[in-house]
Amino acid sequence: MAKIVINRKWCKACGICYNLCPKDVLDKDDTGKVVVKNPDACIMCRICEEHCPDYCIKIGG
Repeated sequence: MAKIVINRKWCKACGICYNLCPKDVLDKDDTGKVVVKNPDACIMCRICEEHCPDYCIKIGG
């Protein structure tokens, strides 16, 4: 399982990360900020990390 770290203080709820995730790992909470909903599905493609304009997502082990 991939380690997914999200700095929610930096997240501006743009939605880029969860809209680009090919495995539906990420979702939004009631404020629109990113949350990890299915970490076991993560394939560590890093699309979310690379496209986050606020650098609030880190994928690693």
